[in-house]
Amino acid sequence: MSQHTAISQLRDYIGQQILGQSSLVDRLIIALLADGHLLVEGAPGLAKTRAIKVLSEGVEAEFHRVQFTPDLLPADLTGTEIYRPQDASFQFQKGPLFHNLILADEINRAPAKVQSALLEAMAERQITVGSVTYPLPELFLVMATQNPLEQEGTYPLPEAQLDRFLMHIFVDYPSADIERDILHLTRNEARQGLSEPAKSANIMSQQTLFNARNETLDIYMSDELENYLLQLVLATRDPGKYDPKLAEWLEYGASPRASMALDRCARAHAWLAGRDYVGPEDIQAIAHDVLRHRIILSFEAEAEGITKDQFINELIARIAVP
Repeated sequence: MSQHTAISQLRDYIGQQILGQSSLVDRLIIALLADGHLLVEGAPGLAKTRAIKVLSEGVEAEFHRVQFTPDLLPADLTGTEIYRPQDASFQFQKGPLFHNLILADEINRAPAKVQSALLEAMAERQITVGSVTYPLPELFLVMATQNPLEQEGTYPLPEAQLDRFLMHIFVDYPSADIERDILHLTRNEARQGLSEPAKSANIMSQQTLFNARNETLDIYMSDELENYLLQLVLATRDPGKYDPKLAEWLEYGASPRASMALDRCARAHAWLAGRDYVGPEDIQAIAHDVLRHRIILSFEAEAEGITKDQFINELIARIAVP
């Protein structure tokens, strides 16, 4: 079985269990292929937790969910050294971050030092306890969720930490028809006595995923299109070149991490579409998810009701496509 067939089967399996959230499913697969982490924002009950649990059932991977709360400590994520009285020694007990797939549920509920412990592990792919550094698994994906409701008592992620995430995704309510299908799906699961979705018949190995990652890196991108990608990111730092009004809407632009993320995600998007080259549509399709958490709008833009997605739309409309 080819890598592309295995990924397509995984994508179809998740789509059968997560109804009406095709964008979330695609972004999960792209994050796997691009070796990055996701920040997902949406109201409760929109299958954010279910999505990554179903993903873990289709991949040869260990899954762990961490509910972030104000009293959480960094050691609750990284692990801690346990004293062994029988030989008067300390033994390191690994924490949840040593699993392959991590769900950081409501990450903005935990204080900054806990968020920093998670984000350091995401960036460095290692954890240091005392004087010893422990490497994390090669397959390591964090999906952090934020609840846009009930913001009292939360600790919003600083912009510099948001930049660690490959993509920032918004999940919206499903349509009436999709919600009817969700009712039927959950009713069938209850009838079968299942508390969780059925296990996937085809478990994709980690090696298959790593081979697919290498294939995405080999996707062709022309010099003209690479320049277009860079122009899009650079335009977030100096939008006045294209329209003075855009400069009034912007406080800070995207970092070089945006260029790297847009490159990896566009290649993965093209690979999923079955093409061996990147087109402008791949960059444009993924640009909002890569850029929206990396730019800061000005007070004037917020006063006018301008959203980050609207700002990105304006940039895309003004930059010439090769």
